[in-house]
Amino acid sequence: MRRWPVVGVVLAVLWLFVRGVVLTPERLAEEFLIGLAVGVPLAYVFRRFYASEFAFAGTLRVVPSTVAYLLVFVRELLVANLDVVYRVLSPSLPIDPDVVAIPLRVETDAAITTIANSITLTPGTLTMDYNEETNTLYVHGITGRDRESLVEPIRTWEDYALVIFDEEASPDDQPPTPRGDVGGD
Repeated sequence: MRRWPVVGVVLAVLWLFVRGVVLTPERLAEEFLIGLAVGVPLAYVFRRFYASEFAFAGTLRVVPSTVAYLLVFVRELLVANLDVVYRVLSPSLPIDPDVVAIPLRVETDAAITTIANSITLTPGTLTMDYNEETNTLYVHGITGRDRESLVEPIRTWEDYALVIFDEEASPDDQPPTPRGDVGGD
């Protein structure tokens, strides 16, 4: 199956999210058709930038991991928002920033970028840098001194990303040990 029509449909679905449409069947259908009218021609024009064939079976295999990744991301997004609100509204302003080095098992640019963006989109955390030689992300967190609470969701995202991006490592593999945190006391 050719990949560009599938990319066109995916762009149409993304259009629904970008537009933030009212959830009525008529409005969803209208916006989806607009998304198709824009997305399919764009996908056709840029078809040379991605593989011409689409492996449908391989895509179906990663759907559960993709859904799980998104659910974990949304959960972390909600929890982080509440945590930041609590910290900002608390009279003592309990913010303890630190930078933590997190070595990764994922190695592809797409997987690393997805995880780095997920970190940055989560309130209270920011991906500051990536060291290609050591395959390590440097993450700033307002609760950075509580290393485990900062690292836990990132490891969960990484487990799913290993499957989604067809990485050589497995979610069962132990994460690399950090060479030491950047921040100090």
